[in-house]
Amino acid sequence: MTYIKSVTFDCTDALAQARFWAAALGSDVDEDSTPDRAFVEAAGWGGPNIWFQRVPEPKTAKNRLHFDLRAPGPIAAEVARLEALGAKVRHAGDDLTVMTDPEGNEFCVE
Repeated sequence: MTYIKSVTFDCTDALAQARFWAAALGSDVDEDSTPDRAFVEAAGWGGPNIWFQRVPEPKTAKNRLHFDLRAPGPIAAEVARLEALGAKVRHAGDDLTVMTDPEGNEFCVE
């Protein structure tokens, strides 16, 4: 059976993106990570690992794939924590908040 081993993000600074997502997901950045390529191991059993790779072109359109994060408590508290890490709110709702990571990749908090 095939399974998802990792999810890869194209970005302008792999290390900065890895640091954001490691902090957001409660994991660590691999010690061999660099601004060109970085790796974050899944914090929990069964989750895919996350790779970040530098590419020369910027993000130009809405993601075709995004993460849906489940807040461990009130959504507002998790949104505030993620904002302190560098995320931005695009749309806040009662049950779902759409945010962007530091390079503009959309994700949701529910």
